[in-house]
Amino acid sequence: MSAAQKIPRRHERHALRVIKGGFAPADGGTANRLREKGIRIGDLVFAQFVKPRNQKFHRLVHSFGEILVQNIAAFEDMNSHTVLKRLQVEGNIGCDEMAVMFPGIGPCTYRIPRSLSFESMDESEFGEVFQGFCKYVSRTYWPSMDPEAIERMAEMWGNQ
Repeated sequence: MSAAQKIPRRHERHALRVIKGGFAPADGGTANRLREKGIRIGDLVFAQFVKPRNQKFHRLVHSFGEILVQNIAAFEDMNSHTVLKRLQVEGNIGCDEMAVMFPGIGPCTYRIPRSLSFESMDESEFGEVFQGFCKYVSRTYWPSMDPEAIERMAEMWGNQ
């Protein structure tokens, strides 16, 4: 299953009960799902239970794009943002798909890359997309590097 298929298109909704001064999970399933998403007492969360990404991940994805620009000929004349969007579409990573009918050709699938912006994608979704990027780049463009090595390189680059 690709990263595009695993990442939910819309944010989940959770059943909550109003308590004095706040909200509480309405059932065990909601409580478990909140724990799985890494939401803890005292965390800042948005109304849709989207836990904001750690700032380091914002730098990480830009470092990743820059590493590809500087090391892979197919990306040398691009900026890091354009590289990321290209990878999303090519690898079907973090994309929505729409069926389009072309006269004389027939049905085709059109991929629409989702926004990777800080406020648009939570940490768990972003982590899946970033891992998908590393796997796709390793398999398609940089077979001498395994996905984990690419990820470590981006982390080191982002910490400079």
